[in-house]
Amino acid sequence: MRLSVVIPVRNDAELLARCLSALRPQTRPADEVIVVDNASSDASAAVAADGGARVLSCPEPGIPAAAAAGYDAAGGDLILRLDADCIPPRTWIQDTERLLSRSPGMVAATGWARFVDGPGALRWTVDLYLGAYTIAAWTALGHRPLFGSNMALRADAWRAVRTEVHRHDAETHDDLDLSFHLGRIGAIGRLTGVRMGISMRPLRPGSGLRRRVRRGLHTVTLHWPEDLPPWRRRRLRELR
Repeated sequence: MRLSVVIPVRNDAELLARCLSALRPQTRPADEVIVVDNASSDASAAVAADGGARVLSCPEPGIPAAAAAGYDAAGGDLILRLDADCIPPRTWIQDTERLLSRSPGMVAATGWARFVDGPGALRWTVDLYLGAYTIAAWTALGHRPLFGSNMALRADAWRAVRTEVHRHDAETHDDLDLSFHLGRIGAIGRLTGVRMGISMRPLRPGSGLRRRVRRGLHTVTLHWPEDLPPWRRRRLRELR
């Protein structure tokens, strides 16, 4: 089984270098690492090339376009996704491959995270941050949502939905959008015990947390009412 790792990046050269360094000592190396440069004005592309990654240019602004371009270009049977600020544990690729190879009914899998910077006394707040996202997204989806900093999907599942995702809408929350589409064709599993190291910057003032929430709500409206969870559909029919 061939494995591709996709990393969308925009003006994150320093953190990207750290991420690529953490991918090198993996217990199961990736067969390819694709860094999608989303019109960076810094040295992100050069850092990616120096780090041994395949560099793909995506001038269309927005994470949805950049992530989709990376998935399209991936040559692996499994596509693993993380972000430039991530520090994957050494067994991340191996554990992800093991889960999906043993679970043919899963079209994708996702895991939790831990903060690797910021005040030590506040790092536990990652559970609040991801817990709130998971509860809100699960309510909208009716199943587990993907978390883009720690996820994987089968290449054939991506090919089944690649023309349906809202890749050209920069205001789409791409993880959530992909969760809606993949949830129609199979199960999204959980990577237990695999906590991705991430930056605390999503919770810092001016970090765009409100923008993430707005994009999440926008993504839900793109899919409702057609993608209401089944239990909600049944209740709506009963009320008619």
